[in-house]
Parts: sequence; structure tokens; C-alpha cells
Amino acid sequence: MSAEKNLSAESLAAIDREMEKYPPGKQASAVMSALRIAQKEKGWLADDTIAFVAEYLKIPAIRAYEVATFYNMYDLKPVGRNKLCLCTNLPCMLMGATETAAALKEALGVDFGETTADDEWTLREGECFGACGDAPAIIVNNEKIHSGITAEKVPGFLRKLRQQNDNASD
Repeated sequence: MSAEKNLSAESLAAIDREMEKYPPGKQASAVMSALRIAQKEKGWLADDTIAFVAEYLKIPAIRAYEVATFYNMYDLKPVGRNKLCLCTNLPCMLMGATETAAALKEALGVDFGETTADDEWTLREGECFGACGDAPAIIVNNEKIHSGITAEKVPGFLRKLRQQNDNASD
């Protein structure tokens, strides 16, 4: 595979920096970081991108696929500009995640695993984010955890995210 067809020189350099953090022969340890870098560039992880990352790390492709399919931070199909991942583990459920999910689904007009028609929002269900004390929790674009997002707070939460998006595109 040629690097130009899969990842930019900048992404490859970032993967190289991640591999340098591990002892020689342990480049497989950089697989999570490498997949994150590839996803950030491509927007999601197609099969050929995962295979390329594995080849670049000199590991069997199945090892990269195992990681990409296990963790919900990796997207194996295109997602919207904003990905909202709501924790639905027990602590968040006890604190209202079921109601938050219903409010998000109604406000966005999509179910878990779906993207809005304008490709702006993807709603996902996630596992524990370690924010149980401030449940329910939502991770936005795999980067920022928002805690205490109850059903009542969903309209304001979405309004704030839309404003941030509008400001970012100006």
C-alpha cells in the first residue's frame, strides 16, 4: 500500500511519534493512537484504512480490527460532523440516561447508531466514561465529556453545541 493513498505525511509523522513512546519491537502498543490519528484525518475507519494502519505498524491486520471493533470511539462507518455518545451503563441509567436518550432522539430525529439527514449529528450509545459521579455523561466527538446532561438539559446542551459549531465555521 502506498502511504499517499491512505494517510497524509502529517498523520504518518504523528503515528511515528506515538510509536517512539514504546520500546523497539513493541509498535503494536501504538495501535489505539494510530487508529485515532487515522480516524481524525479520514473521519471514520474504512477497512482499507485499518489494514493500512496495521501494515504501517507491522502487525497482523486482525489485531488492528480487534481494537477498532472493540472500542466505541472508533467509527467503522461515516458519522456526522458531531458525534454524541451517551453512556448507558448502570450508573448513568440510574441518573436518567434513559430519559436523556429519549430527549436526544426526539430533538435530533434519530435513534442510536443513526445520523441526521444533514450529516450534522450522529447519536451513539457508549460504555462507561468514568464520570459516574456526574451522570448522565455524553462524550462529544471523542474529545470532551459533558456531565449531568439530563433530559431537561438536552435542548440547552444542543443549542450550545450548535452555537459552538456556528462560531467555528465563521
